[in-house]
Amino acid sequence: MAIVRTHKPLDWRAIAAVAAGETLILSADAQAKIRSARALVEQIVARSIRAYGVNTGVGALCDVVVSQDEQHDLSHNILMSHAVGVGESLGAEETRAIMAAAINNFAHGHSGVRLDVVERLAALLDANCLPEVPAFGSVGYLSHMAHIALVCVGAGHVRWNGERLSGAQALHRLGLQPLSLEAKEGLSLVNGTPCVTGLAALALERAERLLDWADVVAAMSFENLGGQIAAFDTRSLAFRVSPGLACVGERLRAALAGSSLLEISLGRRTQDPLSVRTIPHVHGAARDTLAATIEVVNRELASVTDNPIVAGTPESPQVYSQAHAVGASIALAMDSLATAIAQVAAMAERRLDRLVNPLVSGLPAFLAHTGGTRSGFMIAQYTAASLVAQNRREAAPASLDGGVTSGLQEDHLCHATPAALKALAIIENSNRILGIELLAAAQAYDLQPLGAARAPYTDALYASVRASVPTYRDDRPLSEDMTFAFRLVANGAPPPLSGPARGDSTAGTREANVDIAPAQGATGVAVNTYPGVIGV
Repeated sequence: MAIVRTHKPLDWRAIAAVAAGETLILSADAQAKIRSARALVEQIVARSIRAYGVNTGVGALCDVVVSQDEQHDLSHNILMSHAVGVGESLGAEETRAIMAAAINNFAHGHSGVRLDVVERLAALLDANCLPEVPAFGSVGYLSHMAHIALVCVGAGHVRWNGERLSGAQALHRLGLQPLSLEAKEGLSLVNGTPCVTGLAALALERAERLLDWADVVAAMSFENLGGQIAAFDTRSLAFRVSPGLACVGERLRAALAGSSLLEISLGRRTQDPLSVRTIPHVHGAARDTLAATIEVVNRELASVTDNPIVAGTPESPQVYSQAHAVGASIALAMDSLATAIAQVAAMAERRLDRLVNPLVSGLPAFLAHTGGTRSGFMIAQYTAASLVAQNRREAAPASLDGGVTSGLQEDHLCHATPAALKALAIIENSNRILGIELLAAAQAYDLQPLGAARAPYTDALYASVRASVPTYRDDRPLSEDMTFAFRLVANGAPPPLSGPARGDSTAGTREANVDIAPAQGATGVAVNTYPGVIGV
């Protein structure tokens, strides 16, 4: 179903949907707002009203006046000088998300670019003809959108249908001419926070899915370790006020209902280790952080983040040249979400360690079928520990990195886009950690010395794994199984619970007892590397 940008801003789910391949359409209202803003810029130019980046230079050159004859060159040259990204290119979803966020920002009607410019971005999206956007080189914004905008003027490169083309070649195949930018358009194309809001929308989607998996994988480990189900008691959890904690507690009770393994373990210990009994507290805190981050991202999408902003009427145009392009709030939110997900993954690795440690698990050492000649999951735990350590390094707050640029003019930097990129990296690492825990929990079920039944839900989840991955006997590289588990967790939702809504501590999430559609790639093709597995 197409996503329509009306007079109302898109929210993060809409951006994520476009990133996954949905078409983005501008309504007549949105088009009218864009045209009205352009009329204001034309009046500013005609009346020589001083406006940053319209008839002045940018950055430390903001006091250098630019004549009308030079304003085209200024816009064009801004793209060339700001296209300074380095490193590997962003993925298709990441690029589409940024482009969708940029279109949303222009449709507020306060940027002043021509409708032709916005429609050019929409045409590239619609054709899935995606600019090459180097991932690194931004202290906040600028470089990512500059590389996207290059294609609009026939420069840069794209990836299209598996082929690398120059921007000029791509436009020719689309039957389009390179745009000649006019006053302010170069600055508006690189300015604002579309890069971080687009990436943040993807981070929210992936974090929400990860937290759903974290609950059910933790339930499997809890059951294997004979945890004391009283830790998830409704009355006990109610003493702490947290929507996320209440949500996770209900999900865990639903996942573990009817477990004979847990019935046998009742009263065995007074308290379980913290990595076992505080699952609602840690996962719940992460859900509360996710809810807060959703609010910030949606506010950012609803905000005008251009500089300068144009407003007023053609008879009395107004220019606001302040600091709305700086994404301090979303940088802090991305840092917070990254830390929350890193903590969830760190505790998953601790449960994994307990599963493989015969001193505490009551299971064969390292979940190996034969001791001595087989190592089982011994070294897989090393991998998880390594990823936890990497997450810890990545979780250092980008928003505090600071720096000074543009000849002291830009002497405070929030690093919002790097914060979002770090969050995405931590989510990916954490999916891998959860995948390893999922495999280990399935292996632990195979080796359970107790002849008791699993809960119906965990039994179904175990069966879905075993439908594609047999018990591990050191008979194949374990990394292949780990790749399967990573894709399972990263690309699809877990089997639905009959309890509370998915992520119901956040606004607008879907119901848990509704089937979740397979994850879609940017081309709209379902990712299903392992057919027959629930949730993929």
